[in-house]
Amino acid sequence: MYEYVPATTVTNPPILVVSHQCGGTAAGMFSWGSGLVSAADQYGFVIVYPQTSNGCWDVSSDATQKRYGGGDSQSIIEMVNYSISTHSGNANRVYATGVSSGAMMTELLLAVYPDVFKAGSEFSGVQAGCSNIWDLYCGNGSEMTGQWWGDKVRAMYPGYAGHRPRVQLWHGDADSTIDKQHQFGAILEWTNVLGLNSNPKTTTTETINSHSLTHETWQDSCGYAVLDAWMEQNGPHNTDVTLDAAHVIPFLGLDQAGPTDPEVARCGTADAGADAHTDAGADAHTDSGAGTHTDAGSDAAVDSSIDARVADASNHDSATANDAAASDSGTPKANGQNGCSCTIAAPTSNRNLCALFGLVIAVAVARRRSRRTQRDVPTID
Repeated sequence: MYEYVPATTVTNPPILVVSHQCGGTAAGMFSWGSGLVSAADQYGFVIVYPQTSNGCWDVSSDATQKRYGGGDSQSIIEMVNYSISTHSGNANRVYATGVSSGAMMTELLLAVYPDVFKAGSEFSGVQAGCSNIWDLYCGNGSEMTGQWWGDKVRAMYPGYAGHRPRVQLWHGDADSTIDKQHQFGAILEWTNVLGLNSNPKTTTTETINSHSLTHETWQDSCGYAVLDAWMEQNGPHNTDVTLDAAHVIPFLGLDQAGPTDPEVARCGTADAGADAHTDAGADAHTDSGAGTHTDAGSDAAVDSSIDARVADASNHDSATANDAAASDSGTPKANGQNGCSCTIAAPTSNRNLCALFGLVIAVAVARRRSRRTQRDVPTID
């Protein structure tokens, strides 16, 4: 785990989780998403950079798709808990973003821990409940309806009836690594989970950095944009607008001050974040063990206007370490491990990544995968 803590943070700062791609690193994401770092300096929020030693994030095992089940998703929640505790962070203002494998993890976090995250923005990922080894139902199959996908999300937190995170989706329609059909599948999923009409409220064509994108938005009952989908025309995997802070930060609401998420403040939706960290978070430390790895509510009827966009997408390429389009030139001061406790130094004037380590928590055994252990690592200066 790594963190970026600006020289000046707001009181009870929000937390943004930024997850790397297959073969990526926390340092690489710090460099790639420099606009996010600048935004943290400007608005005073803290950034958490998780890092997995498994290459890709595990988004498909039973452990990671289960609340506090001991998988990668729980590891990230432990990092969030640590950051909130260390920096007096705001448990009601936690957000996520990520690229490729990290985008898959972003959508999964929103599904498994809707009481923790208020919103997420993902770039070139897959819908929550989909596997990073491309199970057939992810890209085609008769079950691929909004209701079916919505039921998968609801099964990850049975009985949950609280606030659901808003979602921003980015993809390129020429992506040969993760097919664009996953964007359409994600729209089916989240319109159902968020109780939205299948047709977007607005559809426009916009130009960003000389690239043309189709932009669709869906609003909730109080008129707040809770689903935001962008498709870059002729865009490849890891598009030119990936991690574009100018659009990500406003959607997440991190450009707005205050103790309450802006959607919650405007629409009056009850918060649940604080309970997530005091009740379930504590149990996770004692029951499941932080840092365990396995391997790298209302329903909406979905009409044919979206279903028609979901074509046969069985010809998927497996994600590998090569899905990291941006090379990682930076090397963090210590090898990042999920679930570690970190001692954070004051940031330098040029915004170098604050990446000083404390103790690595002993890792519990994850079912269905090979066992791993981690030794204590001293703090590195």
